[in-house]
Amino acid sequence: MSPWFAPVMTLKTSAPLRAEPKKKKKVDPRREQIMRERLRKKLKKLEKIPPEYIPIEDFITPAKCFDETRERSTPRLSFEESEGRALLLKEWSQYKKEQHMAEVQAVELALEAQKEALEELKVESEELYQAALKPDPLLFPFSHEGPVYTPPKTNYEAPDGKYNDITKVYTQ
Repeated sequence: MSPWFAPVMTLKTSAPLRAEPKKKKKVDPRREQIMRERLRKKLKKLEKIPPEYIPIEDFITPAKCFDETRERSTPRLSFEESEGRALLLKEWSQYKKEQHMAEVQAVELALEAQKEALEELKVESEELYQAALKPDPLLFPFSHEGPVYTPPKTNYEAPDGKYNDITKVYTQ
C-alpha cells in the first residue's frame, strides 16, 4: 500500500454541527466610504505607472551553468553512519509493515463482523436481509463504466478544439 493514500480506517463521518452565523460588527458608513476612496486613489496611481516588462534573457539559463564539472559529488559516509542508516531503514520498513498488517486485520475483522450480522439478519427476516444487501447510492456516490467492446479507430484524428492564444509578446 502506498503511503500517499489515506488508509481505509481514516475514512470518518461526523454529524452536522448546529451553529448560528456570527453577527457582523456595525461599521460606520462614513468610515467605510473613506476607505473605499483611499483604495480608488491607490488604484488610479497604479494605473498611471506603465507595466515593467521582464527581459527574456532573465529566463534563459547561462551555458556555463550546464557544465558537468559543476555537479556535486555525494559525500563519503563512514561505515558506522552507513550501518546506522541501513538499520534505521530496516526499522522503518518493519514499522510500516506492522501498520499495514494492522489495517488489513482491522478490515478483515470488520468484514467478518458484517458477514455474521448479515447471517443473523437472514435468520430473523429475509426481506430485511435483501434490503441490507442493496447498495445505498447516497452513502457513497460512485458511478463507473467498464471498458468498451470495440477497439479504438486507428486512423481517427481527434479535433484540436477551441483555445485562446495567451502567448506573451515582449517588445522593446
